[in-house]
Amino acid sequence: MKVKKYIAPSMNEAMNKVRVDLGDEAVILNSKLVYSGGFLGLFKKKNIEVIAAVDPNTVKTPIEAKGRLEQVERQPKKAFDSIQPIPEKTSIMEKEMEELKNMILKLSSQSMPEMNQYPEDIRIILSHLYTQEIEGQIVSELGEVLLHKWRETKDPVTREQINAWTQTKLLEEISSVEFGGISYTKKFINVIGPTGVGKTTTLAKIAANAVLNNRKKIAFITTDTYRIAAIEQLKTYGNLLNVPVEVVYKLADFKQAVEKFKEYDLIFIDTAGRNYQDEKYVKELREVIDFDSQMETFLVLTMTAKQRDLENMINQFKAIPIDKFIFTKLDETSSYGMMINLIKKYEIGGAYLTMGQDVPDDIVEADQNKIIDYVIKGNQP
Repeated sequence: MKVKKYIAPSMNEAMNKVRVDLGDEAVILNSKLVYSGGFLGLFKKKNIEVIAAVDPNTVKTPIEAKGRLEQVERQPKKAFDSIQPIPEKTSIMEKEMEELKNMILKLSSQSMPEMNQYPEDIRIILSHLYTQEIEGQIVSELGEVLLHKWRETKDPVTREQINAWTQTKLLEEISSVEFGGISYTKKFINVIGPTGVGKTTTLAKIAANAVLNNRKKIAFITTDTYRIAAIEQLKTYGNLLNVPVEVVYKLADFKQAVEKFKEYDLIFIDTAGRNYQDEKYVKELREVIDFDSQMETFLVLTMTAKQRDLENMINQFKAIPIDKFIFTKLDETSSYGMMINLIKKYEIGGAYLTMGQDVPDDIVEADQNKIIDYVIKGNQP
């Protein structure tokens, strides 16, 4: 059985694509209205999405196949139409199609709220937040809030009002945690995370801001002895900022480095990027670094990863006290809802957002409004 998805400006054009690609024996599993493009998450273009399938071993007469496709074309073109039943379930293929149809309906009901109950302008913002990968429960609760406010408002509701209501509700979701960069109340700044998330570059950006803008006397300690390139990279940043770099291999080395830098205002610690799924890696961190009350620890999360992978990583690092998240590589994605999902789920705030490789640029302190701006606008603010 071959299953494919088609998107076209109209149902007729979608049907033509199905005929050309799958032939007249194709069966339509689902058809619905979808949105694409737009500006700031609004004014999106409407298209028809059709899911079709064909069994190469099943042959239909031209009249039967034509009648089935014409029946689909005459169906109402409403947003999120329910899947139409397959008539005369007399073959194995039709039974399989029915099972697949029920599975699609089940998944759709779990992941996205029913949209037909909302006015069009509310559907637009809810659909946008869904594409931003905001958790379905949050989108559903927001929909109820927006619908209630819509009904309470006597004057015509504008899209600007809907956006404002949306921002207020999302702010409530992440208002219980603290945001912002290093506090300058603790001496040690520790940055942890798996390989490839941009830890060393992010650490250098934060350190450069402390030196250039806050006139702090700083030093670097690196525990990343697994990659020579990482040590050289940090030493390069150290030379540019005119700050010392100490390489440590075990806890005794770390304590010696701390004693050596006791007159410094801040000590930035760069950790090794390892496979976060390996529990041994987290244990090694505790064997090398003395986590105490004078340390701020930031977990670096890349926005190009899947949320499930990020959650696994956060759970793996639970043995280490994490103060805040740093979200990196925002310039390499167009979906930002994971930031709200993770902050809400783990009740850990954001420290920084990074969006490039330039040091000391391409980094901003995180706050609730910046994160929500990314989500609502769907691009870089």
